[in-house]
Amino acid sequence: MAADTKTTKAMLYEHLRMEILSTRLPPGHDIDEARLSAEFALSRTPLREVLRQLAGEGFVVLRENRGARVTDMSFATLRDFFVAAPMIYGAVLRLAAGNARPGQIAALKTAQERFRATLRQGSAIDRALANNRFHEITGEMAGNIYLLPSFHRLLIDHARIGTTFYRPRTAEMTNNLDAASRQHDEIIAAIEAGDEDRAGQLAEAHWNLSRGQIELFVMPDGLDLPLGALPRTTTG
Repeated sequence: MAADTKTTKAMLYEHLRMEILSTRLPPGHDIDEARLSAEFALSRTPLREVLRQLAGEGFVVLRENRGARVTDMSFATLRDFFVAAPMIYGAVLRLAAGNARPGQIAALKTAQERFRATLRQGSAIDRALANNRFHEITGEMAGNIYLLPSFHRLLIDHARIGTTFYRPRTAEMTNNLDAASRQHDEIIAAIEAGDEDRAGQLAEAHWNLSRGQIELFVMPDGLDLPLGALPRTTTG
């Protein structure tokens, strides 16, 4: 029974994680704990254990006597996101180039093949999630216990915001998707070569590519905020 509960908890964790990253559970949305308990046949205690894990990772907020809610995306959150993203991505890719192991590089190449496949046939959500997995692996390569929590938190909002970038409306936007894929290939090459400076340069270029497109769109439901009002930042 304990093993079954552990497996079900893992399934619920992954279900909620994907629902939040894809924005099928939008920012600020209340978690229906009663429905999840019935759907996954879990009692309140293991359900709350899953929610506490997700809260620790930044996916949800636990409110006393009010249940869990998907982490919101406020003006302050987005301001901090746009300031921190280029610095964190740069640090992660530099460390990845210095620390990556052969098995991790192979996994990154597999993730890139998946990303390419979503560009051919996938939805905006498929593309955002495939891109998210690519960058998760670079975080695993970096392997820095102080940097990783911030990086993982960043990836949550980048995936949620990123569904705009991966829903092109013009030929230029489509070209930018192709450019993003080429940059992934260059990132892999820099990491494989152990070229930390090149990896850092690519982090900035990759961020600038997605940032410019994201700013053309209105944010997810519940946040009517033009990103042109946000501060622009550079690295290096």
